[in-house]
Amino acid sequence: MMRDYQSDKAVPTSTRYRTDTCGQLRANDIGRMTRLAGWVHRVRDHGNVIFLDLRDHYGITQAVVSRESGAFQTAQQLNPESVINLSGAVRARPTGTLNAELDTGEIEVHAEHIDVLSECAELPLPVFGEPDFPEDTRLTYRFLDLRRQSVHRNIMLRSAVVAELRRAMWVAGFTEFQTPILTASSPEGARDFLVPSRLHPGKFYALPQAPQQFKQLAMISGFDRYFQIAPCFRDEDARADRSPGEFYQLDIEMSFVDQEDVFATIEPVIRDTFRKFSSGFTVTESFPRIPYNDAIRRYGSDKPDLRNPLELTDVTDAFRDASFRLFADMIERNPRSEIWAVRAPGGGTRAFCEHVNQWARDQGRPGVAWLTSGSSGFTGPVAKGLTDDRAAHVMTKLGAKIGDSVFFIAGEPREFYRLPAIYDKSSHINASLSHQTDSNSAGLPISRCTNGTRRNSASIFATTPSQCLKVGLRHSSPP
Repeated sequence: MMRDYQSDKAVPTSTRYRTDTCGQLRANDIGRMTRLAGWVHRVRDHGNVIFLDLRDHYGITQAVVSRESGAFQTAQQLNPESVINLSGAVRARPTGTLNAELDTGEIEVHAEHIDVLSECAELPLPVFGEPDFPEDTRLTYRFLDLRRQSVHRNIMLRSAVVAELRRAMWVAGFTEFQTPILTASSPEGARDFLVPSRLHPGKFYALPQAPQQFKQLAMISGFDRYFQIAPCFRDEDARADRSPGEFYQLDIEMSFVDQEDVFATIEPVIRDTFRKFSSGFTVTESFPRIPYNDAIRRYGSDKPDLRNPLELTDVTDAFRDASFRLFADMIERNPRSEIWAVRAPGGGTRAFCEHVNQWARDQGRPGVAWLTSGSSGFTGPVAKGLTDDRAAHVMTKLGAKIGDSVFFIAGEPREFYRLPAIYDKSSHINASLSHQTDSNSAGLPISRCTNGTRRNSASIFATTPSQCLKVGLRHSSPP
């Protein structure tokens, strides 16, 4: 059954062309007359009776045209996607023919009269059944593609989500703005789309990559809470999680708040929106929080995919004064060096280990070292320089079993990741940590990640030139 994203709307039903919509009639309407308008979704000619599925924006209603009806001859000539007016009596469907997939599945309309408003020729792209067609065909006949129930449902879902976000923002005390689209260039990580000016030949407007300057102008003008369903235009390659060229984002600004205030305000908006529209999925009351350093040390990423159970483990102690001199010497020369390891369940074959090693080289690394646990003991490059006791300690610490491999990476933790990508130059510095030189002093950035993809990000902005200077220096010179 198609989910109704308009259930809380007042539907304008009665017009000159119809008394009801195609998604409106129910069992309590049986016995009365109705007039419907819409597209012929499907035609089934059974000889003495013709079944029509009539579709409009609101749903589908089955119409029955018997040979005795004055509309029978017209129904015989109908092609799918013709637009018609149909009038008749609402009847209960015969026993055994109810359709639970339709909201109108308990009734049918026995048509007495049909007016053809627009006759349709043979279609290049069928709407019923939604067969898979090449994208170029779908885009060429976009008006037909948009009639498909799956596409129509997605558009209605988007409309409902935007309306819910807008409602939640109003309840939370935010003021909606519409910032300019034609503006000056303000690069933010991608190339600008440029629009030539008619009045000033040789000069161009830029489409905004984000409404950054305009919204901050509003904030310093005294508006307390700003939001916008903002269009963003970025001349960049297509990505799996972003449409090429343009996308829309819920953009907000808040005055006189800290991180906890941001969490307390925005978390319910996201949580309640997902609860309302993600039918069948459980949404937790609050979102798990992972400090940046913990995310890097446990997952090797500042946007971890928590569906992956593998975590990095610090095994530096196992290599102090070990016979595996590559790691032991590194630790001895530089006390800040660490050895991290990750378990590969079932990855104990030599072919798999060599594949991982080659992948590391393809990424510009010298390769990876590994240790494999087999029925006859430990093998791999690391096994030659570790005692069995040390190797067993590593395997136990990672929970590795026979047939598993463990891969290692070594060096200073700052070599494993780069700090600048996690915060903006205008981020506020955490005052209690501003004297430190490690990544804890990276200010107050916030990111919400889902399945390894960053979905939202925010910062508590710096408010003094000295703070901006400190963050700018750290941004260009990571520890």
